[in-house]
Amino acid sequence: MKKSRLPMVLLGVGLAFLYLPIVLLVVYSFNDNRSLTVWTGASLRWYHELIQDGQMLEAAWLSLRIAFATACGAVVLGTLAGLMLARFGAFRGRALFAGMISAPLVMPEVIMGLALLLLFVSAEQLIGWPAGRGVLTIVLAHITFTMSFVAVVIQSRLVSMDVSLEEAAMDLGARPAKVFFVITLPIIAPAIVSGWLLAFTLSLDDLVITSFVSGPGSTTLPMIVFSSIRLGLKPEINALATIVVAVVATGIGLAGFLEARRARIREREESQAGRV
Repeated sequence: MKKSRLPMVLLGVGLAFLYLPIVLLVVYSFNDNRSLTVWTGASLRWYHELIQDGQMLEAAWLSLRIAFATACGAVVLGTLAGLMLARFGAFRGRALFAGMISAPLVMPEVIMGLALLLLFVSAEQLIGWPAGRGVLTIVLAHITFTMSFVAVVIQSRLVSMDVSLEEAAMDLGARPAKVFFVITLPIIAPAIVSGWLLAFTLSLDDLVITSFVSGPGSTTLPMIVFSSIRLGLKPEINALATIVVAVVATGIGLAGFLEARRARIREREESQAGRV
């Protein structure tokens, strides 16, 4: 019986819709012409211009620092929140707590950005902290909405985890803290890494919330790109986007290679144990 080619055709159309714009962006980053649609020849001109664009490089470095701090803070708070939802049972206020954790996942970013701005302004008037809007308020705002994503990832991993491993460790005399660091933490480590990467990506990509809580001297890369689009997109952005795509693709390829290598090692060890 001949299989239908329709699923493969639809898959090809979907992949082309997703990745063809990225391919065009990479190709036109090597275009010698300032126009984003007219090809006049291959050149590294815009990469050279990017290296000399101090404002864009400073914004990119600031975005990376904010994303790193956000991811670390979101992982700590999100892991604690996930542990409470997965391990503490039906405590008083659980429904309210779960709702507060889930709210940033569905709340429009415009509403959340405005709410955080009002919070920071009110806090400054009452206690004098934070003083103005800048990097600190951006990091706090990003942690507020990214920790919800981390909490969902950690909670899902803890729910599917075999609780008997922790119970066996406690039956052997291990204290709860040691059980967490020796048993639970290594098992949920992949989920923690996934949550960290997710928070890092969300923070690096955020524009709406950042626009509300940023101030002078705290212009991030998405804000630079957005303002460039309104005033006329610069070809240097294509070069910067190509570098980001290359870094992400390298990281994904390296992660896939390490995962495949670990799977082969696991299969080899299981086969050797089976022969023994």
